[in-house]
Amino acid sequence: MNLNLKNPIAFIDLETTGINVAKDRIVEICIVKVNPNGDEEVKTYRVNPEMPIPAKSSAIHGIIDEDVKDEPTFKEIGKTIAKYLEGCDLAGYNSNRFDFPLLAEEFLRADIDFDMKKRKFVDVQTIFHKMEQRTLVAAYKFYCNKELEGAHGAEADTKATYEVLKSQLDKYDILENDIDYLAKYSTQNHNVDFAGFIILDENGVETFNFGKNKGVSVEKVLADQPGYYGWVMNSDFPLYTKKVLTEIKLRGFNK
Repeated sequence: MNLNLKNPIAFIDLETTGINVAKDRIVEICIVKVNPNGDEEVKTYRVNPEMPIPAKSSAIHGIIDEDVKDEPTFKEIGKTIAKYLEGCDLAGYNSNRFDFPLLAEEFLRADIDFDMKKRKFVDVQTIFHKMEQRTLVAAYKFYCNKELEGAHGAEADTKATYEVLKSQLDKYDILENDIDYLAKYSTQNHNVDFAGFIILDENGVETFNFGKNKGVSVEKVLADQPGYYGWVMNSDFPLYTKKVLTEIKLRGFNK
């Protein structure tokens, strides 16, 4: 089943130096862009992360320092990527918890204004886990009846993710071929920031989701504990979390 699209959708997979959204960097990014008419475009970039790639990460994706030492940095290609993704909704595998938060960090570090709020996000892993509870390799075998050659390579994983989503739509009548629906269905938490440090509670109120203020509204904490904002800003939280917190704080000044 082909996707029913109002906007182009970009399937994205990142290979990185590690799994810390706040600190780790991209070493490879693949984008499979699917247009509403069904045409597909594939772009893959190797990226110099400007930091050593740990051996345990290289063991997963096969990319070592030597492979990327002469490649452009994200800051050098970030505007090209942002332009390519203009007007696209975004999709991936475990992307809401990892790929998109880390990509947002890279854009912020490079001082590139890439508005993530205007997009729909479809996480194929969430749909898969709600239905079957497996990995991408197993998902590809289960839905597409194929072996995933080149697993943990950005391009192979990205193309497989796109194929799995189309097969999920064929298999499950309950799923609607609509990106708004799929984005909502594949969202596990009502995160305000990507990492889930700030969420919307059942009343739609922005609330901290960690530490001593878990379950307390952000506006109340900022009003009652003036030093808490500074602590977050000076601690090892993702840049996007800090950006969201700052927006809430500034919004309070205008009330």
